[in-house]
Amino acid sequence: MRGVILQPGYLPWLGFFDQMAWADVFVLYDDVQFTKRDWRSRNRIRTANGVTWLTVPILSKGRHLQKINEAQIDYTKNWEKKHINTIQRAYSRAQYFDQIFPHIVRILEQKDSLLIDLLVNLIYFFREELEIRTKLILSSTLSVKGNKNERLVQICRNLGITEYLTGKAAKGYLDTEFFKANGIEVFFHEYNHPVYPQLYEGFIPNLSIIDLLFNCGKSSALYFPKKGRW
Repeated sequence: MRGVILQPGYLPWLGFFDQMAWADVFVLYDDVQFTKRDWRSRNRIRTANGVTWLTVPILSKGRHLQKINEAQIDYTKNWEKKHINTIQRAYSRAQYFDQIFPHIVRILEQKDSLLIDLLVNLIYFFREELEIRTKLILSSTLSVKGNKNERLVQICRNLGITEYLTGKAAKGYLDTEFFKANGIEVFFHEYNHPVYPQLYEGFIPNLSIIDLLFNCGKSSALYFPKKGRW
């Protein structure tokens, strides 16, 4: 069985869903430390003036060691209205705006208290739009312990994962021999970013998945075929 274990993020980029499309099971690694100014709570979209960051404010005072699934959203800043307005201004002329935008508004206006609930709701919506059938699981439901490598191997063993895909950044800490000893083959994700139609001239890669969905609609699914071995 193929598996990916990856921290969830806000409005993830295309590479996140590329890994998801490859896997049989995709574990949202939510019981690890939340890191500020990271992809967990922010991402990039394209506007008429270039790239703009959208960031979800998180309550952090006295909570420096909180996990992703413990992080609470700060609604005193009316950030969700700002995000909705920014997205509307940036993409209202995009071909598939009317099909996608209401769903994003609906999710943001739910005002989930926990960041993880917001992330999961958005990820499930994007997964359906991209016609990805991979099973999603929260790591916090598996109750694994140990160091980085031990936790990852435990998750793989608990779920029957024998082929594990991870990002290239993991080469710095991943003990591939430990995985191999536990019957798990490790692959490192190599993503060839596609060029797709964008609203403004000059293609910009590595944006949020919403940039693709607004511009390509249901055709976005064609960029995430089920892959063979790496």
